[in-house]
Amino acid sequence: MPEPQSSEPSQSPDEAISPAGAGGATDLALEEGASLEKNPDGADGAGPAGKPRSLWSDAWRDLRRNPVFIISSLVILFLVIISIWPSLIASGDPLQANLDDAQKGSEPGHPFGFDPQGRDVYTRVVYGTRTSVTVGVCATLGVAILGSLFGGLAGFFGGWWDSILSRLTDVFFGIPVVLGGLVFLSVVTSSTVWPVVGFIVLLGWPQIARIARGSVITAKQNDYVQAARALGASNSRMMLRHITPNAIAPVIVVATIALGTYISLEATLSFLGVGLKDPAVSWGIDISAAANYIRNAPHMLLWPAGALAVTVLAFIMLGDAVRDALDPKLR
Repeated sequence: MPEPQSSEPSQSPDEAISPAGAGGATDLALEEGASLEKNPDGADGAGPAGKPRSLWSDAWRDLRRNPVFIISSLVILFLVIISIWPSLIASGDPLQANLDDAQKGSEPGHPFGFDPQGRDVYTRVVYGTRTSVTVGVCATLGVAILGSLFGGLAGFFGGWWDSILSRLTDVFFGIPVVLGGLVFLSVVTSSTVWPVVGFIVLLGWPQIARIARGSVITAKQNDYVQAARALGASNSRMMLRHITPNAIAPVIVVATIALGTYISLEATLSFLGVGLKDPAVSWGIDISAAANYIRNAPHMLLWPAGALAVTVLAFIMLGDAVRDALDPKLR
C-alpha cells in the first residue's frame, strides 16, 4: 500500500537553517547598508563604526550649527586681522595731529571726523583695536595658565596646599579691581600694554584657580582615574592624560567670557588715566579725551565707544556659545 505523500515542499539543509533564504539575507544586508548611508555616524550621539562621540566632537558639532558662534567668530576674526595689519583699512598715521581740523565732523577721506587735537578718529579707532586685542588675549592667557596651574595642583593634592591657595584667593578677591588698578598703575610710567596685562593677571588668576580646583576635584573622583591610580600611574601621568583633558572645559568657558571683561577693564583704567598713556593709541584714552566735548562733537566719543562695545559683546557672545556647547547639563 503506497504511503501518503506530504503536500509541503521539501527544504534543503541551508533553507532549513535559514528560513529567510539567501534572498532574505541579501535584502537584510541591503537595508542595513542603506541605513548606514543615511546616517554615516551611526546612532544618535555615536561616531563612525558606532563609537561614541567625545565631548569635544559634540561641542564642535553644536558650535558649527550655532549662529551666535558663527557671527561672533567672524567679528573676532575681523578684529584680529585689523589688529595685526591695521594698514589694510587705514592708511593714515594715528598720531598725526593738525589743530586746524580739531573737532571737525565727517568729511571725504575722514569718515569719523577728528578729535580735539585734530587727529583722524577713524585711524585711531582702527589702530586702537591692536591695543585692546593684545591686552585681552595676553591677559587671558596669563590668567588661564597661572590660575589653572595653582588651582589644578590644589585640587589634585589637597591638604595644606589647598588650604594655602584658598586663603590666598580670599585675599585677592577682597581687593577692588578699579581701586587696585589706581594704586598699582599710578606708579608706572610706561606707556606700553604690559603693566596693564600684568595687573590683570595679578588680580584675575584667583577666579580661574577656583574653577580649575573644583573641576579637578570632580574629575579625579571618576572611575578611570581611580583605575589608573590602581595600575600604578604616576601623578604627572594622571594629571596630563586623564584629569586635564576632562577638567579643562570650564576653564576655557570662563576664560573666553573673561577676555571681553579684560578689554573693558583696560579701557576703564585708560579712561581714568592710570592705564595706557599717550602716545599709546587706546579706545579708553580717546573716550577720556572726548568726554568733555560730548555736546559739541559727539562723534569723537561715539565711534571709539561703539568699537569697544562691539568688541566686548563679540567675545561675551563667543563665551556664551562655548559654554552652551561644553556644558552637558544644557544638552
